Amino acid sequence: MSSPAATGSRAPAHRPSPAAPAGVPVVGFDLDMTLVDSSEGIAATLRAVLAEDGVHVTPEDTWPYAGMPLELIVAGLAPGTSPERVAELADRYRELYPSLGVPGVRAYPGAADALAAPAAHGGRSVVVSAKHTPNVHRVLAAAGLERAVRSEDVAGDLFAEAKGVRLAEVGATAYVGDHPGDVRAARVAGAVAVGVTTGAHDAAALRGAGADVVLAGLRDFPAWLAPHAAELAAGARRGGGAPAPR
Repeated sequence: MSSPAATGSRAPAHRPSPAAPAGVPVVGFDLDMTLVDSSEGIAATLRAVLAEDGVHVTPEDTWPYAGMPLELIVAGLAPGTSPERVAELADRYRELYPSLGVPGVRAYPGAADALAAPAAHGGRSVVVSAKHTPNVHRVLAAAGLERAVRSEDVAGDLFAEAKGVRLAEVGATAYVGDHPGDVRAARVAGAVAVGVTTGAHDAAALRGAGADVVLAGLRDFPAWLAPHAAELAAGARRGGGAPAPR
């Protein structure tokens, strides 16, 4: 979930972490439905917020919107709502999410190992999400993943191309996500687009959006990362960049 700045047209200011040395993997991860299953809490918070305006939705209604900016979700679930009211409802969502949404999040199998994998090759992981930044930190803590990534390597309030700008700042070599917008982020950053099918988009949809590789989940990520890291290291030894293996 995101803030008004998360539409890809305007990114909030983040203090970028230093770029990693050449030849090591720097991997960005999306949060919702990539590292964590947050669908239950997102649906519960949306239902509570929209009910205040007499709009009643089911978890099934909210599922197709997973990974989109919050304002677009609210507008899609409550068509005809004025932009001003959409913004108010989005703010109300952010107010309620820590109590209604965060407690239900669960890390996906393999999430901790996936976040740790780049460090084994001399690199690091970053988290870049559309969710409101304070809530990104809350979710990581609730899922037991806060120690797996440095605080300064966590960014929120970004979607699609705006994510890509952040990823480029840190020299990301790959970005892992469940949404076509994550593929677009990887393209902006010049990174490998790694799709996972744990969200609302299946392998065909992610490949159709341009994903370079699609994994069933994060348990498969360390095995994919090993040749990616080896190719990056080989390219550094040759004194030039290496095409990342697809």
